[in-house]
Amino acid sequence: MARESGPDFIEALARGLDVLRSFPAGQPVRTLSDLAGATGLARPTVRRILLTLEELGYVRAAERGYALTPRVLELGMAYVNSLSMWDVARPHMERLVAQTNESTSMAQLDGSDIVYVARVAVPKIVTLAVTIGTRFPAPPTSMGKVLLAALPPDELTTVLAEPSRSGITPRWQPSRDELDRSLREVRAKGWALADQDLAPGIRSVAAPVRDGDGTVVAAVNVTVHAAETSVERLTEEHLPRLLRCAADISHDWTLLGAVPMAVTAP
Repeated sequence: MARESGPDFIEALARGLDVLRSFPAGQPVRTLSDLAGATGLARPTVRRILLTLEELGYVRAAERGYALTPRVLELGMAYVNSLSMWDVARPHMERLVAQTNESTSMAQLDGSDIVYVARVAVPKIVTLAVTIGTRFPAPPTSMGKVLLAALPPDELTTVLAEPSRSGITPRWQPSRDELDRSLREVRAKGWALADQDLAPGIRSVAAPVRDGDGTVVAAVNVTVHAAETSVERLTEEHLPRLLRCAADISHDWTLLGAVPMAVTAP
């Protein structure tokens, strides 16, 4: 596929990443033809990329095609671990789960999607499976609303213009005016609610995580099953605990950022 690039751009690496990104949710096995069609690359090129990725351990041959291996998770975890995000958030998220007996997650924006970067789950049946690296469209999720509400108007417009890469069709697909009204409410309250906006049975509330400058760097949520937990209970009982959790993570994140990095003399 054609793309703008500078003189140092490595097209072969970009093509390899295109292939890795072409395994959508719900389709663990993709054929050579599937991947060629999704990437716009010639079949021989895709075949060479797959053979290379297989040798490196990122894909494996499967019946009628290829599938990703768990080693792909190393790529995403390198990002999470480089920020020490999980180390900062884990004790607070574990405490929140102990208090609510409900799952909690942390996400960041990637284009118009949210991507899960940390999670402490309890064993409950929900409509959509969530793991580290899962992506959902931002507008119908509580964490997405929090993250979108923190963006300047021009940046918000740019972000929303990007198509979702989640493969999910949400129940709530607001017009821009409707979304803007929802985000104004989030800014006024300081938190966001999603009541089965993404999928039936999923209800959640989210709060922002901020750095030392007050910039929203992530969002953290509590997710419940709508048949078990009412909106009133979610906002009256779980929300205050969530806000405390988000504030504690923000506090520790600020302290981490204030620690001067060691510099090694040449």
